[in-house]
Amino acid sequence: MAAMAAPPPAEPPVPPGRCRPSLLAVEPLVFLATLSLGMQGPLATQYLWDRLGAEHGYSDRNSSGSAGCGDGNATADPLRQEVEALVSHWNLYINLGGFFACLFSVTLFGPWSDSVGRRPALILPAAGMALQTGIYLLVMYLELHVAFFLLGRILSGLTGDYNLILASCFSYVADTSERRARTFRVAVLEACLGVAGMVASIGGGQWRKAQGYINPFWLAFAASLAATLYAAFFLRESVKQKKEAKLFTLSHYKAVYRLYVAPEHPSSRWKLALYSLAFFLIVTVHFGAKDIYVLYELGFPLCWTPDLIGYGSAASYLAYLSSLVGLRLLQLCLEDTWVAELGLISNIAGLVVISLATTTPLMFTGYGILFLSMAPTPVIRSKLSKLVSETEQGALFASVACVQGLCSLVATGVFNSLYPATLHFMRGFPFLFGAIILLIPAAILGWIQIWESKHDYSNFQDASLSPTKD
Repeated sequence: MAAMAAPPPAEPPVPPGRCRPSLLAVEPLVFLATLSLGMQGPLATQYLWDRLGAEHGYSDRNSSGSAGCGDGNATADPLRQEVEALVSHWNLYINLGGFFACLFSVTLFGPWSDSVGRRPALILPAAGMALQTGIYLLVMYLELHVAFFLLGRILSGLTGDYNLILASCFSYVADTSERRARTFRVAVLEACLGVAGMVASIGGGQWRKAQGYINPFWLAFAASLAATLYAAFFLRESVKQKKEAKLFTLSHYKAVYRLYVAPEHPSSRWKLALYSLAFFLIVTVHFGAKDIYVLYELGFPLCWTPDLIGYGSAASYLAYLSSLVGLRLLQLCLEDTWVAELGLISNIAGLVVISLATTTPLMFTGYGILFLSMAPTPVIRSKLSKLVSETEQGALFASVACVQGLCSLVATGVFNSLYPATLHFMRGFPFLFGAIILLIPAAILGWIQIWESKHDYSNFQDASLSPTKD
């Protein structure tokens, strides 16, 4: 009877007077948060385009299409280029403000969650995203200055924003998965990003075309609020041994610092650094390309309407699902690293085609070639997770979230500045630039895999020779 009365070791004790959350699945929360973010992203860019274009006396788009964009001289219109540059620069300011706020909060809340649990680090950023969406709605209802978009982004960043949600969710998966199955579990989580993004893109484009901006943003607000409630009332805690810990202390920042300066194993230091560099370059190119997809599609010669923009965003998100299937199948015959290499080849080829796209079919062909482009990131996240102990997962994924935030900053700064600067000679040059950058992480991953293979082979030879020496 005593053995039967003992609580299961994987389930932490529940505070008195509170019903125990019954779900050990973080995927619904990721889906809801990504649905909110995916609904806002392209629509916010289009809203900036319409608002800034109207303020500067340029409005070539209506509810049914792009009157005037089909003109061959549209690409040389100085006023149009001025509006495109303004939208790019406002995207830069908004992402810059969010990055600096996230840099402070994510490195604070991530290591803190190793002690107090993951759920507080999921509730807070989801609520912050709901606050940001509420501010965006006020801007649209009251026609406030677009600078209030920046205010909403900063407030959301101070609560951790979407980066902290991802960091906590990946930590949650690391807490609840076995090492050999971790890569696929991480890929499943990333596939949820793709499904939510696809739904948001298709729904957002059609909805915006039919009813404008406000109603889709109400759905984004509801999704953020639902994510908050799910984390608060339905999600089971994954940290097995919670303990009290102060929030505002430098020890959390030191925990992130120690990962790279004093790791458990000496070889982990340079592997952490190289994997982080590869992750940084891959995600920077991904974010940078994503930032300018809408502007690229709005401009001449593509001149896409809102519904086509929604389909294009959905096609880009579809790569998450196709990468999950491809990863699962290729794992049957290849090491994870070589699957990541094939994903990088897919990414490079797709970006090259998109950079040369002058027609709608060619643009969608480029999206199709990206079918395996999301395979490298779950592989890298899994390898990083296996380099640290169970009690350091929050600190690790907080550092990864900081890297991801830096990716957003660099991507926005580079690609949103490069795009208007290269409009006069090649509209797709930023995509070609991104394809060239991806050659670097391909070389890094390949070199680490070859080094590890040689190292394992040397250890095997030493082990096989040791009985002879005895």
